[in-house]
Amino acid sequence: MNLKALVREFWWFGLKQAQACVFGGFLLLVMVGTQFWYPLESLHRYDFIFLAAIGFQLLLLLTRMETPREALVIVVFHVVATVMELFKTSEAIGSWHYPEDCAFGVGNVPLFTGFMYSAVGSYIARVWRIFDFKFTHYPNPKWTWLLVVLIYLNFFTHHYIWDLRWCLLAVTFCLFYRTQIYFKVLQVHRHMPLLLGWLLVALFIWLAENIATYVQIWVYPNQTSGWQLVSLSKLSAWYLLMLLSFVMVAGLKVKVLRMDKVF
Repeated sequence: MNLKALVREFWWFGLKQAQACVFGGFLLLVMVGTQFWYPLESLHRYDFIFLAAIGFQLLLLLTRMETPREALVIVVFHVVATVMELFKTSEAIGSWHYPEDCAFGVGNVPLFTGFMYSAVGSYIARVWRIFDFKFTHYPNPKWTWLLVVLIYLNFFTHHYIWDLRWCLLAVTFCLFYRTQIYFKVLQVHRHMPLLLGWLLVALFIWLAENIATYVQIWVYPNQTSGWQLVSLSKLSAWYLLMLLSFVMVAGLKVKVLRMDKVF
């Protein structure tokens, strides 16, 4: 491939990635924007973010930029995430907290928080369609589902018993070390290890997390007296979340995973 064709493909890769993460990008933009300028005294900032997320989702559906199945991903992730948020923000656990008031909330959790996790699921569902994902050596789905159930449970149980995340990461490597993901930017399918793809996305989520905590969407205990960079150790949690999200989206896709196709 000559340099001109390479630059062109890289440009289109960036544009398609931007299209895939449009919901997450919008949500982050609203969070940052309302931190520096929010004139509505009659509506809490968190509630505005919640209503803006709903409105943007409706716009994506009306303009057909998002399919009904992708919207279903949003709903499923919102429910799963809210349950975890209720646990993590409880007074007994206190992994993080939301410092502002809201009307649309359950317990200590503003309802917009589910959309933050949904943005990850939305991105995976959209990028899957836009780049026409295919796979080789994808493991048996029943093992992947068992793994993500254990990952989800570990987000809760590690507060009471051993944190099994490193064991779960080791199992992830054993299951997926041969798996290649094929994606089409223009005409030709390129490929990379699926494990590496998850790591790259987890890194971007970690960067977005730092932006969100900087504008005080949520606050970790070590950030109470002033903002600090979120530890890189959080990448392990985001990596496992990526795996959980990916398997859930795969289960909601109409298209069957193509595990043995060679390109």
